[in-house]
Amino acid sequence: MPLTYPQYLQLEGLLALQKPLSEGPEHDEMLFIVIHQVYELWFKQMLHETSHLQGRLEAGDVPTALATFKRMLTILKVLVSQIDVLETMTPISFSSFRTRLDTASGFESAQFRTLEFALGHKRPGAAERYPAGSAERTQLEEVIARPSLWDSFLRLLARRGYAVPEEVLLRDVTQPMGESPEVQEVLLDIYRNDPLLSQVCERLVDLDEGLQEWRYRHVKMVERTIGTKRGTGGSTGAEYLRATLFRSLFPDLWAIRVRL
Repeated sequence: MPLTYPQYLQLEGLLALQKPLSEGPEHDEMLFIVIHQVYELWFKQMLHETSHLQGRLEAGDVPTALATFKRMLTILKVLVSQIDVLETMTPISFSSFRTRLDTASGFESAQFRTLEFALGHKRPGAAERYPAGSAERTQLEEVIARPSLWDSFLRLLARRGYAVPEEVLLRDVTQPMGESPEVQEVLLDIYRNDPLLSQVCERLVDLDEGLQEWRYRHVKMVERTIGTKRGTGGSTGAEYLRATLFRSLFPDLWAIRVRL
């Protein structure tokens, strides 16, 4: 028997995963569940693409890396546009089933934390929010111990003959990358003299900016929906999310703007 579309996509199981908990159930709870499940699927794809991107940079395959950047940036636009759909849900509609969420919150998304770590926003303490030995904590600890996307980019530059400091290349990859004046000099040289690698630099900036745009829209959506109420996961809600805005993944690329 030939493979069918529903079989290939395992639609029977996929479409059975939306299980509203409110009585009735409340109409908008289905939208809330679907949107967040789709987010998790996109986070899975972004992790898949980030791993591929790092591999292409490590291999020196810049054309494929640029194509991968394009896909990731397009996915980020989809993540932002989904908020438009979620904002069709009114505060009253959300309140009608919010108590059913108990402590469940997007704050608990291990995949999003993993994506942040893979891109370079590493915070070892973030993994400790998950139980020791859990699949989520194991995944996060593995990604913390691996080089980030920025590390892979710097290794590419070093292999191309750029004077990336050895202490930067051999740094503790479990820690976030701070600014490096020496790396900034290298980046300035690239922008002025290496058109191909300067495209990679700009795509990194696009990726950083795209993630910040998603964070901003997420903050405004939360403010619009629950105002200053505490988040269901115990966070301070919109206040916590505002504190995450404008965190640069690649600070050296932003620092050199005044000198270009």
